[in-house]
Amino acid sequence: MPLRRDGDQVRAARFIGVAMAATLAAATGCSGGDGGGGKEATAATSPATAGSGLGAFYGQKLSWKSCGGGFECATAQVPLDYAKPSGEKVGISMIRLPAQDKSARIGSLFTNPGGPGGSGVDFVRQAAQSFGADLRKRFDIVGFDPRGVGASDPVRCNSGPQLDKFFAADTSPDDQQEVNAFAALSKEFANNCKAKASAELPYVGTKDAAHDMDILRAAVGDSKFTYYGASYGTYLGAIYAEEFPKNVRALVLDGAVDPKESAVGTLVEQSKGFETAFRAFAKDCVKSAGCPLGTSTSEAEKNLASFMAKTDKTPLANTRDSRKVTESLAVMGIATALYLKDYWPLLRQALTQAMQKGDGTLLLALADQMVERKPNGTYSNQTDANMAVNCIDKPNPPNLAAYGKAADQAKKEAPHFGSFVVWGGLPCIYWPVQPKQQPQAVHAKGAKPIVVIGTLRDPATPYKWAQSLAKQLDSGVLLSLDGDGHTAYLQGNACITQATDKYLLTTEPPKDGTLCH
Repeated sequence: MPLRRDGDQVRAARFIGVAMAATLAAATGCSGGDGGGGKEATAATSPATAGSGLGAFYGQKLSWKSCGGGFECATAQVPLDYAKPSGEKVGISMIRLPAQDKSARIGSLFTNPGGPGGSGVDFVRQAAQSFGADLRKRFDIVGFDPRGVGASDPVRCNSGPQLDKFFAADTSPDDQQEVNAFAALSKEFANNCKAKASAELPYVGTKDAAHDMDILRAAVGDSKFTYYGASYGTYLGAIYAEEFPKNVRALVLDGAVDPKESAVGTLVEQSKGFETAFRAFAKDCVKSAGCPLGTSTSEAEKNLASFMAKTDKTPLANTRDSRKVTESLAVMGIATALYLKDYWPLLRQALTQAMQKGDGTLLLALADQMVERKPNGTYSNQTDANMAVNCIDKPNPPNLAAYGKAADQAKKEAPHFGSFVVWGGLPCIYWPVQPKQQPQAVHAKGAKPIVVIGTLRDPATPYKWAQSLAKQLDSGVLLSLDGDGHTAYLQGNACITQATDKYLLTTEPPKDGTLCH
């Protein structure tokens, strides 16, 4: 179960509630601070110089055209390889919801929903109206598909049937034979990407995407960069700040990823986050009669483990199609519903059907939403892009034995989710392109205040990561939500919303350490 979506990421429960509702219905039958905009922004306002070969990219003029619903779309050009800017180019797909009050417009508010692999274009179409009213009045809300994602020269490696097989595979192996079986599938995944996307793979990392964002900043006419990034989008934003600290106007990093964590360390900590989130769900569930997990949290944990072991031996039925709901798919469905507290009643329903009736239909619908599987059996490129970015961003263990040790550690620390989360990243040890950089702290020396938001019981990006990132950044300010679910801003908490909107509008951050309830 490759939950390697630092959220992913997963945009399903957080950002695409409409799509989630549609999927499940089918399954069940039921004043401007220090400024930011301005036409004065040109290549000269960037670190690029005439000698860098990037002047034409920074000076490009975008051709915005209506693309429905009040949105405008354009494509920006960036170099595939920043070391060879005169070589092949990549088209970056962009979208914006123009500011409602042109006379008071501050500039552009760039966004990224996470992943890696999440479509920023889709995110803005779905979520732009959820941003504060004053933000929508005074900013163009801008989204973009990072290189390799969505409509921006997407990395595509695996067919629908290949991904079906990969996701259904046993990622909680009980013996060496099962380890070897998943290793073979992971090798196949990596080899498919080598065969179909080898020219792109060296250039889809976060550092290149951060450089792209600075070109996009100049292309929209902003002298400084204003940004909201969620989940993996916080890592992208932090790397941007490290590379271009003087260009930061205001950055909100919501559901933070810790840049210091190793690749497998990230997965181990993420699995512990899901464990924490499940306990919070179970504590709520057992308060009511009919909870399928039992009447106490300790009983709930035992019953979940028993359910998983049973499903490992005998997959669940599914009324949507011919697939069997394996243990990995069932756990993926559970994890998906943990991304947002509003989906806890749905998770309770899904577990009731699965544990009492052997019906995994609803869990499968949740799992499909996680990985963006369409009803016709095809997938978006989210999974391929997610793996491609993660595999090149940070080094992975050198071999299967070392990887297995990390998975064993995760299983001890997070017994219900550890094995699934960690083994899901196994294709990276077979990846055809190796990372060139090591995990390291991000300081962004010289940047203006950067707001880092953490949710205390976030499943996918544990709260400790927000604490760590805020401390790393020279100008980091920590804003916290005592709550559940992944990320905070779009949950509608008034305290978080007011503090975030004020900062983005005026560049005045909240008091460091502010805790919202």
